[in-house]
Amino acid sequence: MKIKHYRAPDMRQALRMVREAQGPDAVILSSRRVNGGVEVVAAVDYDHDGVDAYGHDLHAMSAQAHASQPVERTDRAACTMHEDRSIRSQGVTDSASRARDQGLAIDAIDELERSADLSEELRAMRRMLETQLATLAWNDLSRRSPVQAELLKELTQIGLARDLSAELVAQMPAGIQLAEAQRLALALIARRIAVASERWLDSGGVVAMVGATGVGKTTLIAKLAARWLLQHGPRSIALISTDSIRIGAHEQIHTLGRLLGVPAYAIDGASELAELLDHLSDKRLVLIDTAGYSQRDPRLHEELEMLAAANERLETTLVLSAAAQAGAIEEAVERFAAARPATCVLTKLDEATSLGGSISMLIRSGLPVAYLSDGQRVPEDISPARAHQLVARAVELARKSGATADEDLLRRRFGEVAHALA
Repeated sequence: MKIKHYRAPDMRQALRMVREAQGPDAVILSSRRVNGGVEVVAAVDYDHDGVDAYGHDLHAMSAQAHASQPVERTDRAACTMHEDRSIRSQGVTDSASRARDQGLAIDAIDELERSADLSEELRAMRRMLETQLATLAWNDLSRRSPVQAELLKELTQIGLARDLSAELVAQMPAGIQLAEAQRLALALIARRIAVASERWLDSGGVVAMVGATGVGKTTLIAKLAARWLLQHGPRSIALISTDSIRIGAHEQIHTLGRLLGVPAYAIDGASELAELLDHLSDKRLVLIDTAGYSQRDPRLHEELEMLAAANERLETTLVLSAAAQAGAIEEAVERFAAARPATCVLTKLDEATSLGGSISMLIRSGLPVAYLSDGQRVPEDISPARAHQLVARAVELARKSGATADEDLLRRRFGEVAHALA
């Protein structure tokens, strides 16, 4: 029988020490908390009838106690010694039972660790098999349908989302040539982009620009206001800013009003908007610049709901930067949905490295795009949206930027759907 004491910062490390020193057949005799961690007493070839929880030989202790007593000891003393030994032995038995009940057996720990290692190996094997299957599927598609494979590559280069690319390629007629497939795919993309009519500059309205900070809402208002002045003059237009957050926002709208010679108003948030719009009911075009809240700002939803309910004539348009990443554009559409935008405007096309994310958003959301803005010049750098022009610009931008899609990227993107396309 081998009994040892172990100290460690925690029980897991102590059990590991026991296993390494005494093997999986060791039995935990006792455990307790001590300064700096825990103390564990363990044994192998353990016979609890002869040893207490800390390794003391109870038989030897009994013999020593017997030798120290007078020969004429009373029956009561003998009985007391017998009871004391029984109590100690019972304590050891209880300790061993508690250890088993608490799942502290060394072989159980070994089994858990082996299971964890096996699970990780299975996950790694699954990932490897999925990669191999995707490679086989993509290679099979490239061999059997080279036109479809090439088309997927080109749609990836312009940045179109994976699911939309697969949908478009699935619509290609059998036996179609590459050049015809390219034209058809671009035409199908343009057909799925909704475009709003150019009604603001023709018939006016009450239009609030919403969007994240820095997307170009104020510059967009300046361009639209200048275009209105050129067509209709300054008497029937007004500008409003509800931005009480950004430093200098109120001064900016007043400066813009003075430069254009039109009335400009600054209020503290959408809650004051309804009364002001009643005052401006004679204006044909009212352009509203709103605060550029972060997409995760907790105040955003409440402010947008107040804005949408301010006036029955009010129409909101979501201003989106085409230079943003695809994920940020998709998130902006979701976060600003509380404003119930009827249209959207794409800005900063001149700063974008890809237009695939913007086009994917327009197709998925069905949100009509009204204008495209591609520079800082007022009022030159704005034009009514045209779907086919936007798609053509996306293709040209991908060509100029040298966008590529290697085989590894294509296998990872389209390996899962390659069987259905082939």
